[in-house]
Amino acid sequence: MVKIVKIVHAKEITFIHFYRTSTCICRKFIEFQIFLPRKLLYLRPTVENMGMNGLNYLSILFLFFSAVSCTETEDSSDKKREFRPVSDSHSYANIEQIRTKHLHLDIDVNFDAKTISGVARHEMVDHEATTAIFDIKALDIKRVTLGKGNEIGTDFELGDSDDILGRPLKVKIKPDTKYINIYYSTTDETQALDWLDPALTSGKKHPFMYTQGQAILTRSWIPLQDSPTNRITYSADVQVPSELMAVMSADNPKSKSADGKYHFEMKQKIPAYLIAIAVGDLKYTSLGDRCGIYSEPELAAECAYEFTDLPKMINAAEKLYGTYQWDQFDMAILPYSFPFGGMENPRLTFANPTLLAGDQSLVSVVAHELAHSWSGNLVTNATWNDFWLNEGFTVYFENRIMEALYGEEIADIHKFIEFQDLVATVEDMENGEHPEDTHLKLHLDDRDPDEGMSDIAYVKGAFFLRTIEKEVGRKKFDIFIKEYFDTHAFETISTEDFVDYLSTELFEPNNVQFNVEEWIYQPGIPDNCVKIRSKRLEHMDELAQEVNNGEMIFIGSGANLERSDFITQEWVAFIRGLSDDISPETMAELDEKLAFSQSANRVIKLEWYQLAVRVGYKSARPYMKEHLTKVGRRWLIEGIYRALAESEDKSDLAFAKEVFEQAKGNYHFVSRSTVAEILGVE
Repeated sequence: MVKIVKIVHAKEITFIHFYRTSTCICRKFIEFQIFLPRKLLYLRPTVENMGMNGLNYLSILFLFFSAVSCTETEDSSDKKREFRPVSDSHSYANIEQIRTKHLHLDIDVNFDAKTISGVARHEMVDHEATTAIFDIKALDIKRVTLGKGNEIGTDFELGDSDDILGRPLKVKIKPDTKYINIYYSTTDETQALDWLDPALTSGKKHPFMYTQGQAILTRSWIPLQDSPTNRITYSADVQVPSELMAVMSADNPKSKSADGKYHFEMKQKIPAYLIAIAVGDLKYTSLGDRCGIYSEPELAAECAYEFTDLPKMINAAEKLYGTYQWDQFDMAILPYSFPFGGMENPRLTFANPTLLAGDQSLVSVVAHELAHSWSGNLVTNATWNDFWLNEGFTVYFENRIMEALYGEEIADIHKFIEFQDLVATVEDMENGEHPEDTHLKLHLDDRDPDEGMSDIAYVKGAFFLRTIEKEVGRKKFDIFIKEYFDTHAFETISTEDFVDYLSTELFEPNNVQFNVEEWIYQPGIPDNCVKIRSKRLEHMDELAQEVNNGEMIFIGSGANLERSDFITQEWVAFIRGLSDDISPETMAELDEKLAFSQSANRVIKLEWYQLAVRVGYKSARPYMKEHLTKVGRRWLIEGIYRALAESEDKSDLAFAKEVFEQAKGNYHFVSRSTVAEILGVE
C-alpha cells in the first residue's frame, strides 16, 4: 500500500513524498524525483483530484516501488531535496563549495600515549573550489594527500587559532579532487577525549576512553567539516588493546575481538557531532531483538534491571511517531566522569551510571535519548542557534513516551519539575549578562554554542509544543509531528524553515492564530503557556510546609515516613519546598530519618546539598565531597558548586575550590571548564 504524504515543486522537478507498507511490516520513507507537468499535480493531491494522467504516472512509480526490498536499511536521503548550505558561524568549513559525503577513519587508540592517531579519508562532493576547508582544534596535522590508492601529497595551511572554534585547515585541491586524506594525531589538549585510569572505572582493572563531540568538539579528535548542516555517512577501522572493546555510533560488535581490531559502518547520514567512540572493558547485555546495553561487567546486572523497559519504550515511541529508522538502539554505560546524563549518538546512546538509581526512577533520561532518534538525529538543527529544534521536540516526545508507559500522572510530575526549573532559569538569565538567551532562537555567533544548552532550549521548547498541542488538539498535533519527522527525515532544518512549515501545515489549514513570534523571538515565558498541576507534588509541598512550620516529618502526616514511599521527583519537590530559614538541626533530623546525604540517589542529593549550603548544614560536607569527587555529570555538580560559590559564608567557596582541585581530573573537559568558570579558577 502507498500513501502520498506531500508533493513539493521545485522548478521543473516535482518531489513526491509517500510511504510504502508491506506484509513484512517494513515501513520506509522514500522520496523520488520525477519530471511531471505541474498541471497534473497539486500541492496536496488525492487520487480523486489527480486525474487519469497523473494516475498513470504514479502507476509506473508504484510498480517500480514494489520492486524495492522491504529489508533495505541504507538511508535513501540522497534522493531527497537538494543540499542547502546554511551559514554556520561555528564552522570554518566551506561546505557551500565542497563538502564531505563519506568519512572513513583508520585510527589507532593508544592508551600509553593517550592519543588517537591515523588518517581521516574524506570523499567529497559539490566540487566548486580550489581549496577545501576543514575544522580542527588541538590536532597535530602530519600531512595531507589527495586520491584513493595512489595518493599524492598536497599543500595545506593552518589558519589562526580561536579559543572556541579552533582553526581552519585549508587544503589545496585540484578540479577533479574526490578524495582528501588527512593524517593526524590528537594531543593532550584535545577536549573531546576523556582518558580514564583504571581507578576511575567500576572494574578498577582496565583504562577507559570515550569521546563527547556535541556541540563543536568533534573537530578536536577528527579533522572534518564540523557543522550540523552537512550530514555524512562514515566508516572506521579501529585498533585498540586486545583486552578492550571498541564501540561507536555505528553498527557494533557483541563481543571482543582477539586482536583488538574493529570495523564500523554508519550507513545513515548523521551530523559530525554524533560521531562517537568508547573503548573499555565492555560486556554486551541483550534486552531484546534490537536493543541492549554495553557496560563494564560489574554493572551488567544492574543495567539489565534498570533498563528492562527499553523495548517497551521503543514500541511506545514508534506508535507515536513512526518506525525507528536506525536499526539498533543500544546504550553504553560510561564511567561517572561522563559530563551528561545521556548523549544520543545514533545506534549507541552514551549514558552516565548515575541513571542506575536501583528503582528505575531515572529512566526518563533513556526516554529522552530514545526520542532523539527522531528529533535531533533524524531531523537536526541546521545551526546551534536552532538548538531548541533538537531539544524542545525531544523533551516533548520523551514525556509522551513516559505517559504511554507509566501514565499521565507520572508524566505530569516530570512536566511540573521541568517547569520549576524553567522558571528559575528564566529568572537567572533575565538578571544576567545575556537576557536574550531566554529566546528559543539563539544568537550565539560569537560565543561557545555550549552556552545554549540550557532549560530554554529543552523546557521552553517543550512547553511551546505543549501549548500548540492544547490549542489544536492532540490528534491533529500528533499527525503534524509525525509528518514533520517524515518530511524532514535525514535533513537539517532552521528555525525559520520550521516556522514556515508550522504555519503552512498546521495553523493555516486549521485557521489557528498563535503567538509564534513571541515564543521564539522574544524573552521569557508567554502568558498562554500551558499550566501543569500535580496532586502528588502538591502533597510533597504540604509535607515540606509542615517542616517549615516547625513540625518534624516523622510526626503528624509524616509519621512513619520512609524514603521508599515516594519516587525521586516527589522527593525533589519536597526538598525544593523546604525553606532556606530552617535550621541545621532540622536538616540533621531529616537526614537521620531519610538519609538524604548518605544514601539517596544522585538526583536527590543534588537538591539536598544545594539546600544544605544555603542553610549552613555543614555536616553534609563529607558526603557532598564524595559526590563532587566521584560524579562528573555536569548537571549533578554545577548547581552545588554554584551554591558554594555564591554563599555568604566564605568557607563554602574555599571548600568548593579544595574539592575541585582534587576532583577536576575526574571530570571531562565540558564539566571541568564549567566549574572552573563558576569558581573563578584556571
